[in-house]
Amino acid sequence: MTGTFPFANQFFFTVLPYLVMFIFFLGTIVRYRNEPYTYSSLSSQFLENKRHFWGLVPFHYGIVTVLTAHVCAFLLPSQILAWDSRPLRLYLLEITGLIFGLLTVVGLIGAIVRRITVSKIRVVTNVFDWIVLTLLLLQTGSGVFVAVFHPWGSAWFAAAISPYLWSLVQFNPNLGYVSLLPIAVKMHIVMAYVIIGVAPFTRLVHILVAPNPYFWRRPQVVRWYRAPRKAAS
Repeated sequence: MTGTFPFANQFFFTVLPYLVMFIFFLGTIVRYRNEPYTYSSLSSQFLENKRHFWGLVPFHYGIVTVLTAHVCAFLLPSQILAWDSRPLRLYLLEITGLIFGLLTVVGLIGAIVRRITVSKIRVVTNVFDWIVLTLLLLQTGSGVFVAVFHPWGSAWFAAAISPYLWSLVQFNPNLGYVSLLPIAVKMHIVMAYVIIGVAPFTRLVHILVAPNPYFWRRPQVVRWYRAPRKAAS
């Protein structure tokens, strides 16, 4: 995937983006037509709430903030570069991004540990759930790695990756922007494509149905109308 492997660059950064978007839209439409009631996060909060809160809430706040930053760098690259022209503002943006990236990783690890250690949650966790959790952990972990070992990401994202993504939107891929990027950055981009491709077949599809209320909804309350011991028997 380096500049010395043009075929790999052509496949991962020209063919793969269009392939995963085709799969995403086709899979989304087919699932919605055949299984419209599965368009949710399939929340397990009612089975166990305490660990759910400390895992999923930090993860969601972290990932939404990080994704919003990526979208801003994509849509407003010149404004991001202007902001970064002052060292103090650049440091502030980089440190904030790293903090929310770490928050995402910590929340995701908490969610994984919850699914491993809580028997009721482990029973309802399927293969696709583990695939999604693994992909998300690799993606968020690689994002933190890039932030630490390839700093000033807000600047080089706006200067290189944003023009590359716009070239895809215009159906005129320009690999010159990404061919010489570090291997860790390239893997981070490719992993994002893979996650988009598998999203229609997993619980990630719930991002299409405006999950915003998650951040301010009231906690779910489970009421027992019989003594738990009798209900279990």
